Amino acid sequence: MEFTINRYIHKMKINSFIQLHERLKNIKHVALDMDGTIYNGSTLFPFTISFLEKLDKLGIGYSFLTNNPSKSIADYLLHLEAMGIPVKRDEMYTTAVATIQYLQNNYPEIKRLFILGTPSMMNEFEAAGFELTADSADDKPDAVVVGFDKSLVYSRLCRAAWWISKQIPYLATNPDKVCPTDTPNILVDCGAICSCLEEATGRKPDMVIGKPDPRMLEGILQKHRLNPWEVAMVGDRIYTDIRMAYEARTLGVLVLSGESTLEDAEKSELKPDVIVDDLSKFGSMLEASRM
Repeated sequence: MEFTINRYIHKMKINSFIQLHERLKNIKHVALDMDGTIYNGSTLFPFTISFLEKLDKLGIGYSFLTNNPSKSIADYLLHLEAMGIPVKRDEMYTTAVATIQYLQNNYPEIKRLFILGTPSMMNEFEAAGFELTADSADDKPDAVVVGFDKSLVYSRLCRAAWWISKQIPYLATNPDKVCPTDTPNILVDCGAICSCLEEATGRKPDMVIGKPDPRMLEGILQKHRLNPWEVAMVGDRIYTDIRMAYEARTLGVLVLSGESTLEDAEKSELKPDVIVDDLSKFGSMLEASRM
């Protein structure tokens, strides 16, 4: 089979092209990051829909995973539908959902939460049966949950620090420092908010949910009854997307359409299995593996 590797791949840790071809041929499901991978902020990449159509044509399933918990599942479905991507609820997985599942599975006694998060994220927790506490020293929570809070209020940040200093359980939805955007801004994400809280309290989160925690991918493996080698994790960040792929033993595909650059990948100790410019290039690779 004739195939020009350099057209699609800048660098990869798999030594043999034949090995890569076989791995791609075995892929039955693609887990897709969202920000920086299928869109940038509110702008859908021009290749996203054709890539998803190609997956459908090849009989490859897909799911959307995001470390951004600022929208509920319902809001994400509306957001994607408005971009022309119809998605089923069971194809969408956020770190808010992962955090809820973690609390339910590991801390069933925790019912009352003080949350730094958007109203949409808070609605997700309330819908799961949690009670949200007020910004008051008299309304003590069972735990603090910190997310990507685009509605952050200084008094609530201070209240979160207060409860964290009291050594109650403290969870973060994701480790991201910034969120990709198509606007002239730096969107301070959950990881940066937690750094602020650490400076104020001397305490890190007890648990950081979301990528690179492999449980987000393991849920997909279990749900679809897949083996790790049958799944490709595609994303634009080495320290979340590619790290999770490595931890879950799936194929790690780095796209250069978001945060990470080729220089970042070359400097990183953790090497992606494949590095491509964008999803369209990876789609071509998957298609070629079926020939």
